[in-house]
Amino acid sequence: MSLKPLLLFGLCLCLAPLESQADLSFIFGNISLFNLNFKTPTLLGRSITVNSNVQIDTTVDPNIQEDSHLDTYSLIKKYGYPAENHSVTTDDGYILTVHRIARHGATPVLLVHGLLDSSATWVMMGPNKGLGYMLYEQGYDVWMANVRGNTYSRKHIKYTHSHAKFWDFTFHEMGVHDIPKTIDYILDTTGFKQLHYIGHSQGTVVFWIMGSERPEYMDKIIAMQALAPVAYLRHCKSPVVNFLAEFHASIVLKLIGVHEFLPKNEFIVMFNQLICDETTITKEICSNVIFLTTGFDKLQLNETMLPVVVGHAPAGASTKQMQHFGQVRRSGEFRQFDYGWLRNHWHYNSISPPAYKLENVKAKVALYYSQNDWLAQPADVQSLRRRLPNVVHHYLVDYPEFNHLDFIWGVDARSLLWDAMLKQMRACEIDNNIDTTN
Repeated sequence: MSLKPLLLFGLCLCLAPLESQADLSFIFGNISLFNLNFKTPTLLGRSITVNSNVQIDTTVDPNIQEDSHLDTYSLIKKYGYPAENHSVTTDDGYILTVHRIARHGATPVLLVHGLLDSSATWVMMGPNKGLGYMLYEQGYDVWMANVRGNTYSRKHIKYTHSHAKFWDFTFHEMGVHDIPKTIDYILDTTGFKQLHYIGHSQGTVVFWIMGSERPEYMDKIIAMQALAPVAYLRHCKSPVVNFLAEFHASIVLKLIGVHEFLPKNEFIVMFNQLICDETTITKEICSNVIFLTTGFDKLQLNETMLPVVVGHAPAGASTKQMQHFGQVRRSGEFRQFDYGWLRNHWHYNSISPPAYKLENVKAKVALYYSQNDWLAQPADVQSLRRRLPNVVHHYLVDYPEFNHLDFIWGVDARSLLWDAMLKQMRACEIDNNIDTTN
């Protein structure tokens, strides 16, 4: 199959009328890649329209420009917080970097980033807008994980990241190896018996997998705060994930790379028209695969900070990891990687991959979700909620346009979400009736 039909997809999007409110869909054969409702944003009550001939001021604050080049450790240190680098080696040889905003003696909280992201996501918006800083100010010892394959975890005891074998992983290995090892390291270092866990997007996926495959780790969790929780993708509206779900592997690999997820220009062109119209001032969004995968909320996105965002994201992933998300979408089930019936029999002693055992996730869980999340649709979150045995809280963000990335980067994330989450964390500490001091 040639790439011509896919490129026609981009053309169809270019020709689609963009009105103040419009439904936009694309169907190829019997495949529906997306069906979305778009709204032209308003600013101070007025619609924004940008003429292509208008010159936009591209002057960037030197401070923001500097932050776009600083790593997580340097960002924390720059703003006067106690920064630490830690190294964790997994049982299968991956060397992971864990960043810390150290408050020695305080209850540890582990933050686990989402797909194509890194530890920088929790601090790059600055002291007044970063969740990592807020948690530190609230008295927590803040630890930020980096899963295998991202910017800070591209080393292995045997392979370099140029070896194909290095990239032979999905989010399954992250849940089985990366997160348990990171938790053990934190608890051993601090002397605590339990910690708080906050995951965003894929950071929730790996927690469910850890609970399923290594349920003994549930006893090490005070509570799990799940931001934009992902498990089932039956109602997923992400065109990228839907594309990965429906198209043949040979086409996918041509467009996204064989081992490391490195999208080709054709891939970017195909999808950028989906979220970029004449109202999109900043075109960095249109060429950044993380926005193409999750979408964005123009009113909650601080465009001033976009140089910092694009300086840190996307942070890396494996092709197999992305394919696994596509498989979850296609099957409608939350299960292990599908190698095909023959290799499945060799891997799993079954022609189908086994489903993850969500009934093993015994830790207290709070679910936070929104209506405008392309990846964590409310209907799918409710399916997850019904399967988890210990959901103590579920919270629909009271803002209809709140998007997948707003959970971590939203201008009003603190008032709309984080304050409620912090209250829930405190309640779980009291309910556990345990001494969280070392």
